[in-house]
Amino acid sequence: MLINIGYNNFLDNIIIICDRALRVIISELNITAKKMPCDDLNEVVLTTDEQLLSTRLMRVNHSGEVSAQALYQGQSLMAKTPAVKQSMEKTALEENDHLVWCKQRVHNFGGHTSILNPLWYIGSFTIGVIVGKIGDNFSLSFVAETERQVVRHLGEHIHQISPKDLNNLAVLEQMRMDELHHCAIALEAGGEILPEPVILMMRLMSQLMTKSSYWI
Repeated sequence: MLINIGYNNFLDNIIIICDRALRVIISELNITAKKMPCDDLNEVVLTTDEQLLSTRLMRVNHSGEVSAQALYQGQSLMAKTPAVKQSMEKTALEENDHLVWCKQRVHNFGGHTSILNPLWYIGSFTIGVIVGKIGDNFSLSFVAETERQVVRHLGEHIHQISPKDLNNLAVLEQMRMDELHHCAIALEAGGEILPEPVILMMRLMSQLMTKSSYWI
């Protein structure tokens, strides 16, 4: 009986993980009560090139949010303490907003989300499991550095996108503020500065994701 219970629990976890992965990839998740930052703004007329740039940049951001969800899920699964597990789950819930916002903005000009998202999810989930297995402090440090890199990445997009595209700019600015908040929470919970080789590896992986998702 004990073996069967353990087996059933394992299968339940697999089903939950697969269900979560599917919901992330199609961006059909529970979100917070926070409204979309551009809900009160009217769409402005952009040139074809401006629309294309906005669509590609928001597609990159959507893929980044897919990766973040996978990372947090993997870390939450391996968290050693309830407090860290709860922190990961809370951050993931707040990031759900970003995922849904980015998808809507990608579709706004008739674009599509990246076909590579399943690959990003699997890779990020694996990294999350490995990071979580190392320990909670390392996991929190990884979150803090991830958020720092995302903040820098969003800042670059804010400067690249057309200043006329107030809707996407509003979304990007709110995402940037949220990511700064998540970074601060991770540091307050025990996160530290990661070794430089780890930071460099994270940057290289981020560049691979962003360059690929920009086009595909």
